[in-house]
Amino acid sequence: MTGRSEFRPSRRDLLIVGAAALATPRASHALSGTAYGTDPKGAPLMTTISLDVNAETHQLELDNRTTLLDALREHLHLTGTKKGCDHGQCGACTVIVDGRRINSCLTLAVMHQGDEITTIEGLGTPDGLHPLQAAFVEHDGYQCGYCTPGQICSAVAVLAEVKAGIPSHVTADLNAPVRLTNAELRERMSGNICRCGAYSNIAEAISEVAGRSA
Repeated sequence: MTGRSEFRPSRRDLLIVGAAALATPRASHALSGTAYGTDPKGAPLMTTISLDVNAETHQLELDNRTTLLDALREHLHLTGTKKGCDHGQCGACTVIVDGRRINSCLTLAVMHQGDEITTIEGLGTPDGLHPLQAAFVEHDGYQCGYCTPGQICSAVAVLAEVKAGIPSHVTADLNAPVRLTNAELRERMSGNICRCGAYSNIAEAISEVAGRSA
């Protein structure tokens, strides 16, 4: 014994110290600064942008923190694109940007000024379905239908990837033409989750269209 009492801070003590640190002017300014999309007074920072969606140009004034998904659904009322997990894990929000599929919940709308954005509404109409939309109907590639817009947008991009010869993680020969085998299809569509489990029907629908376009 040294005569000095041993200090063992409790979890409560640590929380109190942490709260005190955040209360300093420097920390408070950092939390309310432009990095979080607000000015020093706490008002949201707004930007006027031009979004090209489904071959139409839209002028929007948006909070800098608005995701592309929320811009499409809440501001342009294109509700075909679904909000599922909102963490980029389910694929329900998949749209096509400049020919490539992305999770619209993981990107900010202000990043897509001038990009060509295609949602499920831009692929076909009730009287003129896109081939993949028609194939999903024919093969019953949906049940509740919530994931279907993202599945179809992703499938459109997958067929474009294969046509362009872009390899995937399971492509065995990088020097040979890419073929949409069952393994390739499942790998490329693995980012789109179907809660109802209609995977075999989805695969059949995509394979049929791929065979017609080969």
